[in-house]
Amino acid sequence: MSRPEERRYRARMAREGLVAFRAAVEQSDLWCLAREDLGACARELLISLRGQVKGYIARHPDFLSALAPWPKEDPAPPVVRAMILAGRAAGVGPMAAVAGALAEAVGRGLLPRSPEVVVENGGDVFLRLEGPATIAVQAGASPLSGKIGLRFDGGGEPFGVCASSGTVGHSLSLGKADAAVVVARDCALADAAATAVGNRVVSAKHVKEAVAFGAGIPGVLGVLVVAGETLGAWGEAEVTPL
Repeated sequence: MSRPEERRYRARMAREGLVAFRAAVEQSDLWCLAREDLGACARELLISLRGQVKGYIARHPDFLSALAPWPKEDPAPPVVRAMILAGRAAGVGPMAAVAGALAEAVGRGLLPRSPEVVVENGGDVFLRLEGPATIAVQAGASPLSGKIGLRFDGGGEPFGVCASSGTVGHSLSLGKADAAVVVARDCALADAAATAVGNRVVSAKHVKEAVAFGAGIPGVLGVLVVAGETLGAWGEAEVTPL
């Protein structure tokens, strides 16, 4: 589990009319917003979902370390199936989508009790909001970190915004992007695609190529890549100064 100082950005996650609460189980540490404190419900959902993932890994140990799309077609729980399909779409292993898949599954589980929900899982965010919102982009040592954000209209449709970094955090990235952010209706896909995009950023000169790659993944709605002072964006990624 991440140390508290690594999650200081959560202090900026606030929205009028929504209550913030946390749900943490083992390595999963979720920060949520909803119309009321649904922390107990979120934790129960998280326990169940983690159990499904761990159960599948117990049957298929290679699933945990696979860096390529998972080829097996055997029955799998919905959260695992979402990870598998996302990995195939982005060309990465299924665990690249685990944070986004868990965030969305918990978020959708809360929606019957709150029409607006935000679930953040280590920089991967599932949202359903009725009005506009801006998400700050954390990009490590880049001079752009914390100074730009992505603005969304919300509009009541669920979507995911997920980030990968080769310079920030503990998640595996084969590239050196300070931030690779992907927007998609499917949060697991956004997570896997962010990893795939970030893997392609060896230096700032690869930003344009990485953005184009992300734009070509079916289901991806927007891409933002930051490497040092270089920024590239495409699609439904409206960049705004903070």
